[in-house]
Amino acid sequence: MFRNDLLHNKRILITGGGTGLGKASAQRFLELGAEVYICGRRQEVLTATVQELSQRVASSGETKKIHSHACDVRDAAAVEAMIASIWADGPLDVLMNNAAGNFLARTEELSLGAFQSVIGIVLMGTLHTTLACGRRWLAANHAAVVLNITTTYTTTGSAYVVPSAVAKAGVQALTRSLAVEWGDRGIRMNAIAPGPIPTEGAFSRLLPRAEFEHAAQKRIPLGRFGTPEEFANLAAFLISDGSGYVNGDVVTMDGGEWLQGAGEFTALGRELTEKEWQMMKPKKKPPETKTDLKAKDSARG
Repeated sequence: MFRNDLLHNKRILITGGGTGLGKASAQRFLELGAEVYICGRRQEVLTATVQELSQRVASSGETKKIHSHACDVRDAAAVEAMIASIWADGPLDVLMNNAAGNFLARTEELSLGAFQSVIGIVLMGTLHTTLACGRRWLAANHAAVVLNITTTYTTTGSAYVVPSAVAKAGVQALTRSLAVEWGDRGIRMNAIAPGPIPTEGAFSRLLPRAEFEHAAQKRIPLGRFGTPEEFANLAAFLISDGSGYVNGDVVTMDGGEWLQGAGEFTALGRELTEKEWQMMKPKKKPPETKTDLKAKDSARG
């Protein structure tokens, strides 16, 4: 079904590409012939991923290109600099907005900084990269694809993950709006709304008790979680020329979970003890961006 040259000559940027679903997608895109760029905030993570994926692909007897850029997508200037650097070697063909932030918390206990961190990464980060690439594509009349990663609770909302619900709903609206506005100029916009897919660190943050995993699986009609490989295959199809007539869609990949009730974290949040709520609280403030620091300097001055 997936030819080895399916993504041949495609140049792809994956935000949040150093870990989890972004990393799984990077590997799959490389296997299918793409040249891949990954970005994230931690250069050491990106470097390790580049080395690991390069070795995996090389072991198959093929040589594929993967590059990394340290970038905080909340910082519009940093995103613009990254995109300009990539474009110096040629235009991208695909942008996959995968960078995200989420945590389980009672909304009334969240600071504005917590909201700003998640919305900054998920919604504003997606906007920054999409505009930086989109303006270049439109100016050059270059056909391209944007694939955004949303969630199954964008239309219903979900208790206890309100910053994520707000931000992801915005990404879904952006996806469908630009699909109409840019579609006739050669840019397709689609999204994947994944359900529970175990990745490095994600379940330990959002499912604090082992028995919650079993309960989560029971909510899924297929009786299991999804896999990063299944996600990467769906992503590969949606960015390929084979899905050229798919535009403005949000493909749900959750084994049918959302059909059984809105907000996958709502029931979970009601089961936590007070001690577990305290354990779930962020241990430190989100890292400040250059924009944050400039704002502080201006306030002082």
